[in-house]
Amino acid sequence: MPRPPRARAPLALLPPALAIAASLAGCSADMSGYPSLAPRPVERLGFEEPATPPPVPVAADPALDARLAEIAAARAAAARDFDAAVERAAARAAAARGAAAGSERWLDAQTAIAELDSLRSTHADSVGQLEELSATRAQALQPAYPALERALEAARATATAQTARIDSLAASLPSG
Repeated sequence: MPRPPRARAPLALLPPALAIAASLAGCSADMSGYPSLAPRPVERLGFEEPATPPPVPVAADPALDARLAEIAAARAAAARDFDAAVERAAARAAAARGAAAGSERWLDAQTAIAELDSLRSTHADSVGQLEELSATRAQALQPAYPALERALEAARATATAQTARIDSLAASLPSG
């Protein structure tokens, strides 16, 4: 006689029921060991740059102010000497414009321009001293000192103007 088929219904339903129970158990388990998917406080800030804090006022430095006054006096004297020598060099360069390279007028103009170069280096010494003071402050992580920055900017502008004046006079002479 043939055998009746065995009832497999309860066993066949066991794997799907087990999968559903496991997934439901995962939803109710304590997830405190995992990070939340909610936005963090930093993610709510956006991408705007933070406001720049106002600059801290720089305390007065009497020793630096005295040193700046010394350098300013030396720089002013060097600039006055340069300006006086420019007049002489310009007159000699004008006289040498039609002269041949190597002539006496040309040599006089070249000598006057060389004197200007020497006077420019005197002013450049003051620029170097100001740059050294600025570098020393920067290395000590001190804030920029406004009086020093203004003096350095003015000294560099004067040095640039002096160089341009020398170059202009030298270019006006015949090459030799």
